[in-house]
Amino acid sequence: MIEYAWVIPVLPVISFLIILLFGGRMKEGGGHVAVAFVGMSMLLSLLTIRDVFQVGRYESEGIAWLGIEALRFGVLVDPLAAVMLFVVSFVGFLIVVYSLGYMHGDPGVQRYYAEISLFIASMLALVIANNLVFLFISWELVGLCSYLLIGYWYRKPSAASAAKKAFLVTRVGDILLLAGILVLYANFGTLNMSELFELAPAAVPATLTLASLLLFGGAVGKSAQFPLHVWLPDAMEGPTTVSALIHAATMVKAGVYLVARTYPLFTPESLFVVAWIGGITALIAATMAVVMTDLKRVIAYSTVSHLGFMTLALGVGGFAAGIFHLLNHSFFKALLFLSAGAVIHAVHSQDIRDMGGLWRRMPITGTAFFIGAWSLSGLPPWSGFWSKDEILASVYDYSTALFAVAALAALLSAVYISRLFFIVFTGKESEAVRHAHEAPRVMTVPLIILSVGALFSGFVTFAGFGEFVLGSLPEEMAEKLAHHETSSLVVLLSIALAVAGIGVTALTYFKPVISAERVRTTLKPLHSLLVHRYYLDHLYLFFATRVVRDTSTVINAVDAYFIDGVVNGVGRVTARAGELLRRIQTGVTQDYAAWLLLGASLLLILARLTGGAA
Repeated sequence: MIEYAWVIPVLPVISFLIILLFGGRMKEGGGHVAVAFVGMSMLLSLLTIRDVFQVGRYESEGIAWLGIEALRFGVLVDPLAAVMLFVVSFVGFLIVVYSLGYMHGDPGVQRYYAEISLFIASMLALVIANNLVFLFISWELVGLCSYLLIGYWYRKPSAASAAKKAFLVTRVGDILLLAGILVLYANFGTLNMSELFELAPAAVPATLTLASLLLFGGAVGKSAQFPLHVWLPDAMEGPTTVSALIHAATMVKAGVYLVARTYPLFTPESLFVVAWIGGITALIAATMAVVMTDLKRVIAYSTVSHLGFMTLALGVGGFAAGIFHLLNHSFFKALLFLSAGAVIHAVHSQDIRDMGGLWRRMPITGTAFFIGAWSLSGLPPWSGFWSKDEILASVYDYSTALFAVAALAALLSAVYISRLFFIVFTGKESEAVRHAHEAPRVMTVPLIILSVGALFSGFVTFAGFGEFVLGSLPEEMAEKLAHHETSSLVVLLSIALAVAGIGVTALTYFKPVISAERVRTTLKPLHSLLVHRYYLDHLYLFFATRVVRDTSTVINAVDAYFIDGVVNGVGRVTARAGELLRRIQTGVTQDYAAWLLLGASLLLILARLTGGAA
């Protein structure tokens, strides 16, 4: 079955074409077609995982694009790819099913299901690509689909603006990724990843460091790492189902997957940068999530923070821990976003200040959100505890300073997600929720399935998950990364951080002992800094308007008045001189004789003067 892995991304492509051409005549714009084909991809992904357990790894010879051997596009399926195939297809399938209820009645639903089918197909192709150019093509298709889906409600100015922002910011990373691919090709003459991994140990370290940092630049854009994280919170303007798909299984996971996929190319120096970027991202995003009042934006900053945790894990050598957290995060983050979608669907608001007491009105959604929130906070035995614990253990062995950063980010994770839960689902009912009711079954069944995943996916660690995913790396590297023991001190600290964060939040929002308003007033400068998102958007806007635009204006003026002035001036002088010389041509013989006599006289005078001087 594994040799047919190429069919997995092809099925959603077929769904895209059918819906695009005939969806207008189908029920729900062809939504059931998307469910059927993505469901088949999910089943094939499960069969592929079974085969990977048996054969370990499979790579097809592929087809040479344009007859160029370096661009031979084939399929690479190993434990890492198998995990990602499962994550993308399984979570994608549940989100498409959920969409049947959430997007019901939307006038553009045909376009929605066509785009989301292509989105899933692009991500699946990215996962199984064995060549960096093949990966890059899929990477760009993922970016295109995210642009279309974030701006799905394109008549809404904020949605159109968010789509453009996401597209432009991620293009910065894409340029760096392309540069890294070119550096690798110039130095190794191949872009097949297996061949690159074989050549890497003998390469010049500086070359590998440069190439891997450029590849990581692409991951920084796609996975919303500092300083290119600013696009992701604004991407909430799309449908909540799109947010769930982007945040849980597709676009933002592509960057983390890229680093994991090309891990043998990274040097200790480049991994040091990866670790610190991940740590900084995890912390600053967590601080911003604490003060946000938009339901989806809090969860968005949570995504940025936990992507930082995954990046941090990869940077410090916790390869298995990073991929383990990617798996667990896919369940509880999809669960949180779809639960938020059900809340928005019922309340018609995203402002958490309009909410309260929703658990009584929406018990299934409230329970699902509770499971997702507690998993994210890192409380045992929920799935988030197991992977967060392993990440902290990996960082503890690497750097004390980074461990302090990661521990603080973990504490804040428990604070912002429990704050969200207490405000939205507990306390007195607000006026906005008086008429709220539970979501339809087509929406609650995916929540229940994801809840089971968020509860139990962490237990795969006892089934040898770490050893399984390390099988994607060269044997020597895998053996080096496999020797790791979790300190009991780190485990206790991890639990203590989660309990402390939830406890402080409960005393603030559940049983108010601490006044949130007083805290905001006391820490007003810090609160303002966080609300304004460290003013990074202002800085980028200043750079775009004051530096880029003003510099362009100056360059345009120089081009128009100096360069064009010189060129046009030479032309005008030449034309004027020609006009004057033309007047000499009178056609009168006497005039020509006079000019000849004048010229001869001047030559004689010049010769006389020259001879006299000699």
